[in-house]
Amino acid sequence: MIDPQAIVHRDARLGDGVSVGPYTVIESGVEIGDGTWIGPHVVIRSNTRIGRDNKIFQFCSVGEDPQHAGYRGEATALEIGDRNVIREHCTFNRGSSVGAGLTRIGHDNFFMSYVHVAHDCQIDNHTIFVNCSSLAGHVLVGDYAILGGFTLVHQFCRIGAHCITGAGSVCLKDVPPYVVAMGNTATPHGINVKGLRRRGFSEEVIGALRRAYRQIYRTGLDLRSAIDALEQDDARVNEVTAFVEFIKTTERGIIR
Repeated sequence: MIDPQAIVHRDARLGDGVSVGPYTVIESGVEIGDGTWIGPHVVIRSNTRIGRDNKIFQFCSVGEDPQHAGYRGEATALEIGDRNVIREHCTFNRGSSVGAGLTRIGHDNFFMSYVHVAHDCQIDNHTIFVNCSSLAGHVLVGDYAILGGFTLVHQFCRIGAHCITGAGSVCLKDVPPYVVAMGNTATPHGINVKGLRRRGFSEEVIGALRRAYRQIYRTGLDLRSAIDALEQDDARVNEVTAFVEFIKTTERGIIR
């Protein structure tokens, strides 16, 4: 399943059923799980570990050195889980010595063309990155988040689970879970109701999240007072608890 025009280092470890297209380069220390398909003209650098049943399309750069001015050739890594689709011209960098030394991507994610994931990013599962969306270093992205085309995320920001950004959004602060974010710079535009319904959230949960959103963004209270009011509601659902905890733990602040 390895094209004779591919270059695969003898120390690379490829699982059963791995397919490698022509002119692809796979360096030493690479591990690729069973059933993964790699198209032509892909470069996979050392210290990259890829799970099973992924699809990596042509002209992708996977596990390249971190684009960090302080990088001095330290051994860092990129880990990619299972069943991800990585379309043309995506660039995923390894971690850096100033971070955890690891860039990690979970399972069942869809990266459209020209997506960039910088050093030390942590991406969970079932996310969608639309064409040309880009993460700076140390960004965290939660489950089922959707980044619209040309979305840019500043370093050290967090993108919460189940949120969605509009095309061309520029996120300079954390985007809380379940929220719609749009604009340059990004501002909140309500709860991602359509996405939550599509994923089977009940109307009760969606209603509770809408009330929590209004408490944070529409009452005119300062953030601490709004959080205190939400925490005093003993009947709040788990999703509201996650929403509040995300906001409480922000270091960069949340979009407003």
